[in-house]
Amino acid sequence: MASPTTAVRRIRRHAGEAVFLRVAGPDGARNRERIHSTPGPRWFAPDRPVRRVHGDASMFVGGLAALLLQSLHPVAMAAVAAHSGYRGDPWGRLQRTSTFLAVTTFGTSADAEAAVARVREVHSRVRGRTAEGAPYRADDPELLAWVHIAEADCFLRAHQRYGRHPLDPAGCDAYLADTARVARALGADRPPEDMRELASRMARFRPCLRPTAASRDTARFLLTDPPLPGAARLPYALLAAAAVDLLPPWARAAVAGGSGSAAERLPGPAARAGGHAVTRAIRWALPPAPPPSPRG
Repeated sequence: MASPTTAVRRIRRHAGEAVFLRVAGPDGARNRERIHSTPGPRWFAPDRPVRRVHGDASMFVGGLAALLLQSLHPVAMAAVAAHSGYRGDPWGRLQRTSTFLAVTTFGTSADAEAAVARVREVHSRVRGRTAEGAPYRADDPELLAWVHIAEADCFLRAHQRYGRHPLDPAGCDAYLADTARVARALGADRPPEDMRELASRMARFRPCLRPTAASRDTARFLLTDPPLPGAARLPYALLAAAAVDLLPPWARAAVAGGSGSAAERLPGPAARAGGHAVTRAIRWALPPAPPPSPRG
């Protein structure tokens, strides 16, 4: 009969493997080893804030909040709905995004540059029109700026609320300067490099942000009908509630209004308590990253 300690270790290993497989995909372990252990220069030194933020379990809350916030830009949402495959292959999209973040944050400069080049090549082929007939292209610097701003804002909000080691004000500015490097490489227009610039750019985007049929459909998919087995639905519901609660009040009402989800109904204190519980559980379950190459 297994000892209690052995049983806990087995539960921890199985839980960590399940979470990691969902987020990183079947090639996740191999990619992780390559990203962290390949020798060579990196875009970001080990002590940079972007590494602290992107390596923390709070990214699970921040990533979901970012998807919800990004959906409120009608043109960006039209492009996502038509070309991203988020409904047909939501886990594949998540795995590609998480791998890109890992490579550009922790990988070698050569691998980061190659990852950016692949994304830019994909963006160059994405063209279309919104339901109202407005043209769009995925490599539009203004659209890329919005996607980046929504991500940076939500990742940082989540880290400051749920991260193991929140940043001080100078660290928040430094995080935005770090992420701006990646955004500029992708072609984004003037990504913000400090908190003042982030607030200013968000305010300038605010007039064009609104719920649409496509954004409401996305919110229903993410908040009420995620493609998950039954055992994962309660932790995910807590994660979703924390993500909705993380948004500014105007965005919270726009993305969750009328969805009928528990994320919409759960009071703020309960959503935050659930968010802390889930991020701590993820942090406990996931194995640590491989040690960096001594020549990295």
